[in-house]
This record gives sequence, C-alpha cells and structure tokens, in this order.
Amino acid sequence: MAEPKYREIAADLESKIRSGELAAGERLPSDADLGDMYDASRNTVRQAISFLLTRGVVEKESSGATLARKEIDPYRTVVSAETGFGGFEGAAYASDVQASNRTPKVTTPRVEIQEASGDIAAALRLSQGESMVIRHQERFIDDNLWSMQTSYYPMTFVERGATKLLAVQDIEQGTRQYLDKTIGVKEIGSDDTMTVRAPTPGEAAAFRLPEDGRIAVFETRQTGIDPTGKPVRVTITIYPSDRNMFSMKTGALAEHLAPKGSSQTERGDLRT
Repeated sequence: MAEPKYREIAADLESKIRSGELAAGERLPSDADLGDMYDASRNTVRQAISFLLTRGVVEKESSGATLARKEIDPYRTVVSAETGFGGFEGAAYASDVQASNRTPKVTTPRVEIQEASGDIAAALRLSQGESMVIRHQERFIDDNLWSMQTSYYPMTFVERGATKLLAVQDIEQGTRQYLDKTIGVKEIGSDDTMTVRAPTPGEAAAFRLPEDGRIAVFETRQTGIDPTGKPVRVTITIYPSDRNMFSMKTGALAEHLAPKGSSQTERGDLRT
C-alpha cells in the first residue's frame, strides 16, 4: 500500500533538514509554495507540517512561519548525593557549563509576592493565605533555553531582614549563605524528587517543544530543611528531556572525582 501523500512530503522535507539542504533555523516555503512543489493541496501540506511538528523536526514561530528545527546537543548534569538536585545552580552551574566549552546565561530574577496555597503551602508549612516570595529565573546554554527555575520562600524571611529576596538581581553568594548570615536560617539538607511528565502549554511554548507532549520534561523539586526539620524553601526546576540528561557518581568513585578545594556550600548553592 502506497504511503499517504502527506507522509511522502514529510519524509522529503525531513531528509532535506537532516542533510542540511534546509539549514537549522531556515524558514520552510509557504504552504502555497510547498503545494506547488509537491503538487499537493494545502490541507495535505498542512498535514505534513503537523506530522513534522510532532516529530520535533520543525517548529513554529510566533508569526506562524515554520522553521527547520536545530538539533540540540544534550547537556549532562552530574547530580551529587550530598546536594541533590541543587548542586548545579548559580556559580556552580555556570562554571560547569563553561568547563564543557559551552556558553551559559542566566536571566535576571523575576520576583513576585503571592498568597501561599496548595502543595507549596503544604511543603513550606504555611497556612493558606500566608504570603510567600517567589523568584523565577531562566537558564540558557548556547542561547537555547535549557531550564526554568522557581523558588518559593516564606515572606516572614523578608520581615526578619532578608530583604534581598525581593531584589530583582542575583544574590551573589547564593540564597543559602545569604539567609544563614542575614537571619540565621541555615539549610542542612533537602528532600528531593524528580517527576517526568508532559509539558504544560506554556512550557511547550517557552522551550519550543511539540505541542502533543511527545517530548517530556523533567520536573525536579527540592525542599530545603533547617536543623529543626522545618522547610525553608521549595525550588522547582523544569528541564526538557531533549536537551538534558542526568548522571550520578557514588561511593569511592564520587570522592575520587570531586573537585579539589571545592566546598559543599559552593557546589550546592542557589542563586534564586
């Protein structure tokens, strides 16, 4: 049985993209022009483009134009048993990316104040309606959006003097050291989880992922804990699975590979 016409068109376009005949980021011809090229109706052409979108071969611009999608070289993040999913934030993240001969960039934090609710209120042990500070940042590698991070803190920390939580700028020494030195809130460990799920529509748009959820995202959640067992922050980070992988070294191997002179605080600190 012959393949449907739209599959023939999709296969030919994908071949041209893979070979470089259509360069990454290059606009594909319009639906009308593709129809003329392949002697096909616009509906057939649109079926072909839709098929390529679900395969992640092309992507749509906000203008509606279709672009050949750039193949992404995944970045490997090494997870530490001591720092959990927080060991590659802030300065450590930038240093590790640069060591891989790649270019990191972190956006200026976006800060908001909201009433605590749902699972975040429960995780921070806040009553429904108590205020919390939320700090958002996006991280890029080689100009591609690699992850989005949001951290939640009780508003009482600001009232006690940790006013930099409200600043629209990086906290250079990291929030853990800052909270410890400013108001005596010391984080001694964390409770970490990772979930694999389909992206939300907003995440799919931000990361330019296929809308059908074919490319999943990793959602890591880290809840920092003080010496009394009380939670002091929740940090949620979203990583698309097409550009991220995680690895961990354990036991004597981890000790052997640990950078000389590095401290756990330096490796595990958070900027947001």
